[in-house]
Amino acid sequence: MTPGSEPRHAAHETVEERLAEEVVEELDLHPVEEPDASKSDPSKSDASKSDPSKVEEEPFPSMSEQIAEQLGGVRGLIESSLPVLAFVVLNVLLGDAVLGLEKRTALYWAIGGAVVAALAIGGYRLSRKQPVRHAVNGLFGIAVGAFLAWRTGKAEDFYLPGILLTFAQAAALLVSVAFRKPIIGYVWGIMANKGHQDWFGNSRLFRLFQWLTLVWVVSLSLRAGIQYYLWSLGEANALGVVRILISWPIYAATFAFTAWAIHRVTSEQKAPEPAASELG
Repeated sequence: MTPGSEPRHAAHETVEERLAEEVVEELDLHPVEEPDASKSDPSKSDASKSDPSKVEEEPFPSMSEQIAEQLGGVRGLIESSLPVLAFVVLNVLLGDAVLGLEKRTALYWAIGGAVVAALAIGGYRLSRKQPVRHAVNGLFGIAVGAFLAWRTGKAEDFYLPGILLTFAQAAALLVSVAFRKPIIGYVWGIMANKGHQDWFGNSRLFRLFQWLTLVWVVSLSLRAGIQYYLWSLGEANALGVVRILISWPIYAATFAFTAWAIHRVTSEQKAPEPAASELG
């Protein structure tokens, strides 16, 4: 074939396209067809043809399941409390109450125990090839509190970063309500509504999220306020006990109320309206 006598489509092909075609032919590269599930299981094909509604998406986890997973569930709650428990127990046992060690010495041992407990949790999770994000978050918080307590020599300062963080969370929630952008609504949209934030157009849900965000403001302020009062008195041991035995129940009760309120409203709105024949 002389130059210029190629077919029109071939004349416009680039060198790269020709090389690609030659490689495909030489290696016998052809698209691999994806297996058709309906062929391997005729019942699925027949069911989908007869009733397309049977082919549904996998159910999306509920808000409770999503938030519980993010927070680590009951296990995450226990693991996050163990370093604090180690700090409280060692500070009490080694301090004036039992062994009578010098205050700063007992504090250093308590700090070391809390850090070791947090590291042990992370190491255990790594050895079992489990997610360590909760352990890492906990270790970071423990490290900040431990450093602050070490610098000041005051055991109660171990809890100060957590107290300030809780106050900051409450302030952020309150600001979101003031600007009519309730954070609890965004959390629900991300975790239980497949990322959709269409609740803004639903007046009832919008009001609910405004009130629920305020509920969380009160809950967080109560938790942080109690701890701050004990911190101002220098009651380090009482602070640790309150952190474990009071703060978490307040959090759990707030979360349970939030999940119940949202489920109640969304269930009512999903309920089918009575037919006209039933009304007449």
